[in-house]
This record gives sequence, C-alpha cells and structure tokens, in this order.
Amino acid sequence: MPRELNEVVFVDGVRTAFGKAGPKGLFWKTRSDDMAVKVVRELLRRNPALEPERIGDVIFAATAQVGDQGLTLGREVALLAGIPQSVPGFALDRMCAGALTAVTAGAGEIAMGAADVVVAGGVEHMGHHPMGAEVEFNPRFVSERLIDESAISMGSTAENLHDRFPQLTREAADTFAVTSQQRAAATWENGVMKETVVPMTVFSDEGWRLAGRDEFLRPDTTLEGLADLKTPFRVAGRVTAGNSAGLTDGATAALLTSESTAADLGLEPKLRLVGYAFAGVEPELMGIGPVPATRRVLEHAGLTLDDIDLFELNEPFAIQVLTWCDGLGVAPDDPRLNPYGGAIACGHPLAATGVRLVAQLAYGLRERGGRYGLTALCIGMGMGAAVLWENLQGGVGSTEPPRSGGAGSAGAGAER
Repeated sequence: MPRELNEVVFVDGVRTAFGKAGPKGLFWKTRSDDMAVKVVRELLRRNPALEPERIGDVIFAATAQVGDQGLTLGREVALLAGIPQSVPGFALDRMCAGALTAVTAGAGEIAMGAADVVVAGGVEHMGHHPMGAEVEFNPRFVSERLIDESAISMGSTAENLHDRFPQLTREAADTFAVTSQQRAAATWENGVMKETVVPMTVFSDEGWRLAGRDEFLRPDTTLEGLADLKTPFRVAGRVTAGNSAGLTDGATAALLTSESTAADLGLEPKLRLVGYAFAGVEPELMGIGPVPATRRVLEHAGLTLDDIDLFELNEPFAIQVLTWCDGLGVAPDDPRLNPYGGAIACGHPLAATGVRLVAQLAYGLRERGGRYGLTALCIGMGMGAAVLWENLQGGVGSTEPPRSGGAGSAGAGAER
C-alpha cells in the first residue's frame, strides 16, 4: 500500500578540531569515544528545545571498529553522553563515508516514521588505530585477481588515477592543494569555524590543553615547496604529503529530524534532504567513486550541475577532486567548489568527515546564498557517495518541495 514519507531535515552539525594522528597529536591521550561524546553533548547544549528522550536513535560510524571505537559505538556514546537508556544506538562502517552513511541511515528511519529525531556522526582515532593495522585482508582478493593489489593502499589508488588520467598532472594537484590551504587559512582567520568546531579540553604530556584548531593547517604552503616533496607511494610518482590529506583524529555529529518535528519543537532546520546515492567502481580506482554517485543523485532529483550552488567534496587526495571535476565538467577553480578549503588543509579522520562536509555546506549556503548543495566523497575499496541538500535558511534558499518529491534514496551501481 503506498505511503507518504516524512521529509528529513538537518538541524545542526558540529565537529572537534582535527588533530594529527600519533603521539605528538592533540588527541593522543584522549579516547575516541570521549571525542564522540563531546560533539553529541554539544549538539544537545546548542539545541535545548530538544528533550533527549525524544531522540529515536544514535548512529555512529568508525572505520576501525575495535578498542575505544568498538562496543556498538552509537549505543556506547549515547549512554556516556547522558542520553536516556530508552534511546537505542548502533555502529556502522562504510570507511570514508561512515558519517555520511550514518546520516542517510538515520534519514531512512525518520522518513519511514521509525524515529522523529536521530543523532548521526562518525569518529576516527587514526593515532590509536592506524588504517589497516587491525585488518586481515582475504588473500583471495589478490590470489584470484578479484581486485588489483594496489586497491589496499589508498595512496596507490591515487597514483592509479594519475595513470588513468594523465592530463591531470602533479602540478595541477599541487595547485589545487595550495588553494585548499589558502582557503582554509582564510576561513579560520574570518571566524567561520567558530560555528562548527567545538573546542575540547584534552590531556597531553604538558598537562591539560585546549584542542580548538585543526593541526594540519599550513597557510604558508607554496607551489615551490610542494614541488620538492617526496612521493611515498611510488618512485617518481605524483602523490605527496602536500597534495593529500593528513592522517587525523576527530569526531563529528549531526542532529536530524522530520520537518514536522522540527516545527513542533521550535528547532530551525538548515537543510532538507533531497536525495542520496552510493556507487561502486574499480577498487584500484577508488577516487572516481563520487562521479557516478553524483550523476545518479542528480538524475534522481531531476537536477543538473547548473542547479547546484555549492559543492563540498572531500579531499583525501587532490587528484581525486580533479577526477571528479574532469568527469563532471566542473572547473577546479569553480567558486562553488570547497570555498572554505578541505581535507588537504584540515585533515580527513575517515569515518568522521561526512558530517564536516554537511555542516560546512549548511554554513556556506546561508552565507553565500543558493538553493541546492551537494556533499560527496570517495570510499575505500572502490565506492562513492553523494548527498543532495536544499537550503532552508533565512529566505536565501527556496522552501518549495524539492523536485524529487521527498526524502528519497538513490542507491545505485556504478556508471563508468
């Protein structure tokens, strides 16, 4: 029997500062789950009209589902954050799209009426849990040639993109990296991040300190300096530490509700979910995943790239962004693309990044104007994700229903 789905809105999103992974990083002596608790508590503090018992589910993603990121993370974080025991929670993993998948999973619950309010986020402590350190890849992947061996190393997949698209040079990647650093530096200087970054007191070898600023910011980055960097993934390669995101620790969380619940509680939603898509591609070319995902979600919504006023694309490697631009016909210097810099400057704590993208998109649509925005990223083992949003803030974006007719999922296979 046909039924009407509830519209899903993004009310708020926050993150910690992103710290360098390892003993010298901000969060080395901080537990991963405590980082997640901090951002959840901040959401509740910033939205006092929301009674915690109204939350229907708490969903948290982590790529390394072990140690201080294990134990059914969503449930653990909910209890530690003081959310009533009656509120359930769960954990999920879709690697770099973890937090974004937590958002779409929560949106599905809201759309179907299973929950009115969902907290969704992600956390990654890459210092405590280095990527791949606690993973045993099935040898059949390589012995039976199911995937190319390079798919196991994200840096190698980035080098493969340079091979596949030789017109996208190291110089082009370095140029994009410099722009990302410059934009991020300006963003911090202008106070943009005060709205989304939650300072957190952490313990270190020097005692207690405030973790309030991203550690990988390098505002003095130049093309000349990047040209001298080594290529760790291949001799005479093109991928360097300068045109890639650093290994990072951090957490994010978002508050999602149905549109009617937001109105009932007096909450002011920032974005309406229009649609989303996931896609699979060759694992050794992981970085092209957002291309078919973007095409699919736009087709599902009945929109074109010209309708999109702001793009927040993850930057694990500059070449990944360049392949998305090349595949979709967007100029790398398009002012709609990552106006506040990206992961090359602030870092990419894997499963946490998706909500950072959404929170920055909401801020950007409010400040810059426009109706539609897109968040997208590539995913390890050959996938991509894209989520389309409509601006609801202050009359800048239209509040007319999206053309797709509601909160819909556009899960799909790859288009190559």
